Amino acid sequence: MAQALAPVSFNDSSDITDFVLNKGNGVKGLSEMGLESLPKQYIQPLEERMCGTKIMSHESIPIIDMSKWDDPKVAEAICEAAEKWGFFQIINHGVPIEVLENVKEASHQFFRLPAEENRKYLKEFSPSNNVRFGSSFSPKAEKALEWKDYLSLFYVSEDEASALWPAVCKDQVLEYMKRSEIVIRKLLDVLLKNLNVTEIDETKESLLMGSKRTNINYYPICPNPELTVGVGRHSDVSTLTFLLQDDIGGLYVRGNNDSWIHVPPVSGSIVINVGDALQIMSNGRYKSIEHRVIANGSNNRISVPIFINPRPSDKISPFPEVLASGEKAVYKEVLYSDYVKHFFRKAHDGKKTIDLAKIQLMLSLSFFPFFQVCNLF
Repeated sequence: MAQALAPVSFNDSSDITDFVLNKGNGVKGLSEMGLESLPKQYIQPLEERMCGTKIMSHESIPIIDMSKWDDPKVAEAICEAAEKWGFFQIINHGVPIEVLENVKEASHQFFRLPAEENRKYLKEFSPSNNVRFGSSFSPKAEKALEWKDYLSLFYVSEDEASALWPAVCKDQVLEYMKRSEIVIRKLLDVLLKNLNVTEIDETKESLLMGSKRTNINYYPICPNPELTVGVGRHSDVSTLTFLLQDDIGGLYVRGNNDSWIHVPPVSGSIVINVGDALQIMSNGRYKSIEHRVIANGSNNRISVPIFINPRPSDKISPFPEVLASGEKAVYKEVLYSDYVKHFFRKAHDGKKTIDLAKIQLMLSLSFFPFFQVCNLF
């Protein structure tokens, strides 16, 4: 079990950055020092804090019982949730509860390791670019940091994972990914049939789930949770995200009229959300919804998302089957690696990433009468 850190004196903000980001302590290290106030690097602008936003306590995302996969009502509920909400929870999904509990415990075990062990997986020291320990989201681009540490595990093969992933959690994460893949394939099959895509051939399978990445996210106790965020407003760049959360809570999704809806933990459930890639491929039929995570002042929280993505070399655009009836494309073709780089080179900024793929409608001035043109200036 991790020991509480001895008091550390910080002379300026660069000392904190070095302690958190370069020495592998993460915000976990700050939390374990028992700080009485939040370092200024983590204080978010007022507009990014949850305290002044509207929370719709009477609203909730759908919870879908998957015990009868072949029931047309289940398929209808999945597609309706993806179209209207972009988020839903599934229960009786077939992933054993023991597998879910094991990966949660393994996640805590990783973050109980001393900083020297975590530091081995920092960008500068990790044995592979596919294994990365870090803090916040994109520290070099952020004006205010997020109160979160993470271990990111990009899956290439079981052999590589067995050799390079941290021993304390690799077996549990691999089993979680293996058991989840069956459910993910079924969900994609249902969602694509609703788009008139009757067969997921090899090309489409690559576009939908050619690469996979699992994150272990850790949100330690925060001295002033109302002043910061665990994760800022964003939508995922994945096809689908398959999220396991613990029983602490803190995930919020965007509702109507600038409101936010809490996604309460449900025992044994998995949270599913549509990512930008599927929004693009469905031509906007399925919605990739903005979401965020609040910081917590009394409990450490973990979550374990699996991001199901196209391969970096894939080009994504609306499926031909979606446009076959004459529907106009809303999105252009984009190289997925370019899309992902655009997402990670900036701070979290809501839904702005998808603008990269939107077809911009350019109106020629020749279409306007002279007096209307004059009124444009």
